[in-house]
Amino acid sequence: MAPVLLLLVLLAEAASDLIEVTMDPGDDATLPCRAADSSIRAVEWSRPDLQPDYVLLYRDGRPDPYHQHLSFRDRVDLVDRDLKDGDVSLTLKNVNINDTGTYECRVAPGVSRRKKRAVIDSEPIRIIRLKVTGEVVSLWVFFYRLQVR
Repeated sequence: MAPVLLLLVLLAEAASDLIEVTMDPGDDATLPCRAADSSIRAVEWSRPDLQPDYVLLYRDGRPDPYHQHLSFRDRVDLVDRDLKDGDVSLTLKNVNINDTGTYECRVAPGVSRRKKRAVIDSEPIRIIRLKVTGEVVSLWVFFYRLQVR
């Protein structure tokens, strides 16, 4: 009986790490993530269903756009670039239906060391499911409806 109870507790803890966020198109989303250690070498936000999967790679005190998926260029940033208190939350501007997906936050602790390899080999410290819903009114549809009447 004890192993089953332990398994249920572990499953409950894993489920609590998943956050679901629902936004309307055009809104700015903040995806929360906090590292246990305030000494951070690099931050990686990714979406495993994309290629490349990087939403944001932040290292050496600045974003690295070379590895970033094109759909997120100039639309994402860290809430606090100083990474105070381990806050590595992501701001995603002007969300649209294509932003719906599962986002993973990873952190490389320690002092910044320049590395050519961009991958952080660790489990995500936060997983967020973003869902963009709501209607976007198209002017063409509005105009078409006016002509039909």
